[in-house]
Amino acid sequence: MLSLRKRAWISGGIAALVSLTVGTILLYSFLNQRVLQRFDTALVDRHTQIVVALSSVSDDPAMLGDLLFDPAYQTPFSGRYWQVTGTDGQIFTSASLLDATLPGPTAATSTLEVLYAANPEVEQVRLARQLISLEDGSTWTVAVAESMTQLNVERLETRRSLVAAFALVAVIGLASVLFQTATVVGPLNRLRRDVAQRWDKDEELSEADYPEEVAPLVADINGLLARNREIVARSRRQAADLAHALKTPSAILRNELTVLAERSHDMEKALEALDRVDAQLGRSLARLRAANSGEGSQTKTDLSHSINRFGRMFGMMAERAGKVLAVTCEPGLKVRMDQQDIEEVLGNLLDNALKWSRSKVTLTAAERAGGIEVVIEDDGPGIPEGDRVEAMKSGARLDTSKPGTGLGLAIAGDLLQAYGASLSLEDSPRLGGLAVRITLPEGRAGTARKG
Repeated sequence: MLSLRKRAWISGGIAALVSLTVGTILLYSFLNQRVLQRFDTALVDRHTQIVVALSSVSDDPAMLGDLLFDPAYQTPFSGRYWQVTGTDGQIFTSASLLDATLPGPTAATSTLEVLYAANPEVEQVRLARQLISLEDGSTWTVAVAESMTQLNVERLETRRSLVAAFALVAVIGLASVLFQTATVVGPLNRLRRDVAQRWDKDEELSEADYPEEVAPLVADINGLLARNREIVARSRRQAADLAHALKTPSAILRNELTVLAERSHDMEKALEALDRVDAQLGRSLARLRAANSGEGSQTKTDLSHSINRFGRMFGMMAERAGKVLAVTCEPGLKVRMDQQDIEEVLGNLLDNALKWSRSKVTLTAAERAGGIEVVIEDDGPGIPEGDRVEAMKSGARLDTSKPGTGLGLAIAGDLLQAYGASLSLEDSPRLGGLAVRITLPEGRAGTARKG
């Protein structure tokens, strides 16, 4: 579905286009008519001049050329002509016609006619013609013509001016649509930003800060935010309570099995089964916890702080095992994940890396294009490419020579997936073992360097 901004642009653009089109057609028709009226008015004025001049020389119409001082009448085919026809058929014309005659109907009327006319001898003209009777009793047909070239030039200039004017109006109109859209959508953009900030600060939105049309939506959002916080908090408390309730009987069973093992009873399989039960419970609780936050979480965790703290803790564990853990982490990395969840991911992956490494493990965290990347590498045997999908499955153990439940990678993958992040298994180019690459995409997991 189109966004409100695109809808406003499209509807505003269509409305502006229709208005401009209709306006252009109507205004051009009006101006075109006004140009024609002005052209005809000038033509009628020249017709009147010919009539006045003829009344002075009606006994010798050949002298008309001497009384009309317009140079265009003297220039051959200049586009401006006059013609006087007597009742006996004798024709007197301007010098501009040479031997040609003006086109038009053969019979004139006593009413002044203005019409279009053309013949093979003269280009298309606008013709003013009338049958007049002078005071001396003579009757003449007086015709004045103007080439359509000038009228067409005026129309073209009018059209160009009109197009330029409406193009400017169109630009202004489109700019107005964009500005109006930005103004109308602005409160919604602000609302989106404020929702994220208020979630972080656990504050309600103020209805007075928004237009009255948006205020009811703000009230509904406040209600949803409050209800969502309550649901998430209650779910996480229930998960924590369940974990606490299960840890006690699990610890009791483990102690009893340990006592039996110390009394020479074979409890290895029982202890291993209990380890797997604890791991499965841990995974289920982690998934339950992440399902109630995940990508919708606005909680920000200082990833750099967590990595440095885990680096010190696992560094001491590596030192006791005769191994080395090297940590390289950019300062100020922050990620939108619950601290307990991201630290559980780091703990599982570092524990696996130390368990399978020969002598060295590295952890690198840095900001990359689009988010934050964490890479954990070791110099162990690695995982063949064909077995990596199986390794990510719940409880898959490709090698039983070392203790464990085979759930570390599965738990990490579940937690990261809940936050829209990803985990991939690769070959380590530096150490030769396994490289686990975690990508926290910007905008989904919500990574940020500041604040």
